[in-house]
Amino acid sequence: MSRLRFEKLGDSIYISHLDLMRVFQRAFRRAGLLLRHSQGFTPRAIVSIALPLSVGVESECELLDYQLEQEAEVTPARLNAVLPEGIRVLEVYEETRKIKELTHLRVNVALEYDATAPETGTVEELFARPALVLEKRSKTGTTEVDIRPMVQSIAVSRPDTHTLLLDAVICAQNPSLNPQLLAQAVETYLPDAKPDFVRCRRMEVLDSEGNVFR
Repeated sequence: MSRLRFEKLGDSIYISHLDLMRVFQRAFRRAGLLLRHSQGFTPRAIVSIALPLSVGVESECELLDYQLEQEAEVTPARLNAVLPEGIRVLEVYEETRKIKELTHLRVNVALEYDATAPETGTVEELFARPALVLEKRSKTGTTEVDIRPMVQSIAVSRPDTHTLLLDAVICAQNPSLNPQLLAQAVETYLPDAKPDFVRCRRMEVLDSEGNVFR
């Protein structure tokens, strides 16, 4: 199995996971690279993206595994030439680790304010609490979830007078934490600090030891 790392930025963040899978399948075909397909009545291309990204979230560290029907040279330049703007392959390599070893994500959540951003101390105190229970919507309804155990570490900074930046390491799977819930925690527990706009970006994928996963 081969693996590539790609980024998803700009307007491409509004492409859903299923549509993104189609984008890559078409890109391989347009680049003259034939994907291997499963056997049976409904053959499917052997291609998968780890940890589906929520619509509206940027990423610099998405991973895609694939198999080709026959050996061919796959390079970032070859795929980038046929990918839409905002989606760019950063590296291609042979997979040596299983996706189950990917346990954490480093994420940046930018809280943007039209007026002056609140001081960092208030938000730091919030995430120092032993529990942060939020309402989480799912296909089966609304449930309550304590996100605090899924936040391994978090640093709050104020890069400018209108922005608070949350730099956090969170659980990636079993369980997983959507970084947008970090902003929801601020809105829920600190209504006076509710941001006017939120930007979320995955920065890196990590293993249980905190090392970069590839």
